[in-house]
Amino acid sequence: MHSTSPASGPQQDGPSNGTLMKSATYAAVTVALLLILIKLWAYWRTDSVSMLSTLVDSMLDLGASLVNLLAVRHALVPADKDHRFGHGKAEALAGLFQAAFIVGSAIFLLLQASERLLHPKPVSASDIGMTVMVISIVLTLALVSYQRYVIRRTRSVAISADSLHYAGDVLVNISVIIALFLSANLGWHYADGLFAMGIAVFIIYNAWSIVRTSFADLMDEELPDEEREKIIETACENPQVLGVHDLRTRRSGQNIFIQMHIDLDPTMNLTEAHAISEDVEMRVMALYPDAEAIIHQDPAPEHLLQAAHQNATAQGQE
Repeated sequence: MHSTSPASGPQQDGPSNGTLMKSATYAAVTVALLLILIKLWAYWRTDSVSMLSTLVDSMLDLGASLVNLLAVRHALVPADKDHRFGHGKAEALAGLFQAAFIVGSAIFLLLQASERLLHPKPVSASDIGMTVMVISIVLTLALVSYQRYVIRRTRSVAISADSLHYAGDVLVNISVIIALFLSANLGWHYADGLFAMGIAVFIIYNAWSIVRTSFADLMDEELPDEEREKIIETACENPQVLGVHDLRTRRSGQNIFIQMHIDLDPTMNLTEAHAISEDVEMRVMALYPDAEAIIHQDPAPEHLLQAAHQNATAQGQE
């Protein structure tokens, strides 16, 4: 059996994954604080329940992003004697905390929206509310764009969960603008409560998406089939590897764990088998620089040996 510690693999240009993840969490907390301040002022001026809904959503965003910040910092702590596989699952736990925050905000909004539907009233200072919403959209779009860049580089579960509900906030803010316009200009006072209820439903949908992603990590779900096929193809690029079986994969935060058995010629000595295993490892690490691989060498069964012999004979005749 051959094992490796997490390999660094080919280095990417620019900041490290850890630095990018930390900067994304700081950016989220900063944006959430700014949005809370301007939305609090806008709610005081408009008395709109839709504005209240997006204010509460931003307050919950701040709580979720603070949990995310702490979780990401913990997830990036290197493996130690008590946590030999690292602390990566802290990211998935943060995702579950975020989902709980989001569901709580949705329940609050449903209650507030129901009250406004039963007792509708006109929205005041709608121009202020719409201006604040436009500012919110610009700030949130900038944050989501940066988070998407970080996700492409790091594949962080925690940052993905954070980005998911901030992306939803963009749609929420657009819906608030529509509600304010309809209430102030067309006299559709029920629009305020209806849009607030729609926002609550959308928030719950986002929460379920976050829970599903977090559970996939916590339950050690396999990598997607196309990625597993690519790992097998990569291992078999070494002509001495006659087959791959018992491939197991899982993700934990920034780390990916890969286990596989490779079939080799049974007449091969240990030194040769080890060298082939090293080569397979390097090929896999080129795909997943932050992976930890365990590669076991098995004597190839007779049918694989016969197939390899036939292929070699056919190539020799060509």
